[in-house]
Amino acid sequence: MADDDLEEERRLCEAAHGGDRAALGKILRKHGPRLYRAVLLPRLGSRAIAEEALSTTYIKVVERFDKFTWQNVGVYPWLRVVAMRVALDILRSRKREVLFEPQDLEREIDASTGSDHDAEVLTRHDLALARKRVDDALSNINPRYAKAIRLRILEEQSREDAAAALEVSVATFDVVLHRAMAALRKVLAVKGEAA
Repeated sequence: MADDDLEEERRLCEAAHGGDRAALGKILRKHGPRLYRAVLLPRLGSRAIAEEALSTTYIKVVERFDKFTWQNVGVYPWLRVVAMRVALDILRSRKREVLFEPQDLEREIDASTGSDHDAEVLTRHDLALARKRVDDALSNINPRYAKAIRLRILEEQSREDAAAALEVSVATFDVVLHRAMAALRKVLAVKGEAA
């Protein structure tokens, strides 16, 4: 984070500590999309659940911002830990189809407390970790199914392009993708039951 941005964020944090809700709103608007994209969605795996988790994170930040202490890396590392704790609570309440186990997230929270990394470093870390989890899960299903998921879901290719890459019709690709998602859900469910 540039020095000017860091100084502006410090001023916003001071204002928020003084009760300025607009300043806290600016902080959340700035970091909310990153929390959603890099922390919550990869760990929770569902847009709806991640959006709900982001709302819960905002509530917890508002309730607990007085506990935040300024560090020269900005507020994002603290916000990230709050979001990870929200995700942990959700994962503990769910037993099936998860990429991250509660114990994994507990270790991450412990490692992140007092982190002196900036937001970009943490975001890259979170996205790389999520990608590894997805790759690990995909390695446990039929390679053709894994390829279908990578093409359509991860690379966001059109149905037509993904079907062409698999050398099948679009209708056949839809069936392959449906079976691929079922296989992935099964692998995740078995993993969830083993935890």
